[in-house]
Amino acid sequence: MSRSKRKWDHIQYALETGQKRLTGFDDIKFVHQSLPDTNLALINLQTQIGELSLSSPIFINAMTGGGGERTYRINRDLAIAAKETGSAIAVGSQMAALKDPAERRTYEVVREMHPDGVILANLGSEATVEQALAAVDMIAANGIQIHLNVVQELTMPEGDRNFQGALQRIIEIQQRVGIPVIVKEVGFGISAETATELTSSGIRYIDIGGFGGTNFAAIENKRRNRVLSFFDNWGIPTAASLVECRAASPEISLIASGGIQNCAEIVKALSLGADAAALAGFLLKILLEHGVESVVNEIELIKKEMSVIMAALGANSIEELRRVPLVISGDTHHWLEQRGIDTKAFSRR
Repeated sequence: MSRSKRKWDHIQYALETGQKRLTGFDDIKFVHQSLPDTNLALINLQTQIGELSLSSPIFINAMTGGGGERTYRINRDLAIAAKETGSAIAVGSQMAALKDPAERRTYEVVREMHPDGVILANLGSEATVEQALAAVDMIAANGIQIHLNVVQELTMPEGDRNFQGALQRIIEIQQRVGIPVIVKEVGFGISAETATELTSSGIRYIDIGGFGGTNFAAIENKRRNRVLSFFDNWGIPTAASLVECRAASPEISLIASGGIQNCAEIVKALSLGADAAALAGFLLKILLEHGVESVVNEIELIKKEMSVIMAALGANSIEELRRVPLVISGDTHHWLEQRGIDTKAFSRR
């Protein structure tokens, strides 16, 4: 099967399988504040991902590219939405364009449509330094995501089977590209152990890509003759992964992703320690069903609703949001307790 055909299959199967909505954010409850001392008009949504300044924490995450005209249109429209809303955006894996120059336009259109925006390049952990430099140059990227997708590759009939040397390749890319390198999971979560290993190696940016959103194991299982069903529920739920990573590496920049779909989940993610929150499958579904203007409207509504929640919590900024008390219960509490993380610290802030 061609890489282009596989790219489009992923889009179709992602829409068909949907998102599991098992992120763990339902286990997070804010402690109500009756005297918030806030003014909705003064709420500030600005945030930082390391050296990258964002007007809001909402991030359009990597989805596609390299699949011909259809993925060209998707990336074009997502870039238009990013420009209209002042959002950062990441492209999908650019390996397709590095192997077939005819696919470059499906990625280059993002920079064409969003000339002054924050745009992230994207490659897998098999990439070389030279490939990373080429991917960055292709879209004049402000940063690059290096994605980790071991479970997807193992489930994919034609996927990689050798994952040796991945960390060393990431370190070499980080040392050479001269822009932020964001290590990103694709839906199975980053553990505290992995976060520690990455930060000990000099990595300062992580996109947790938690379990609960688009499930690439389930997608690849639809392409297999013999299904690896044990991978369908494999992974660390987004909320738990976020807390694990922040506890293990307090100093790094964290992007929360993995099934996030609304303002409340974004605010919860930020309060748990994220610097930004990335949406992918949720926005893709809106785009393909209702068009680019609906994506723009949804992002703008989410931003307004985030401000409403922050006003109710007494948080005038993202920094203040990280100090509001919240209670962690249910499976997320059980997971974190078993992993040795004190959840009471969140409720007594």
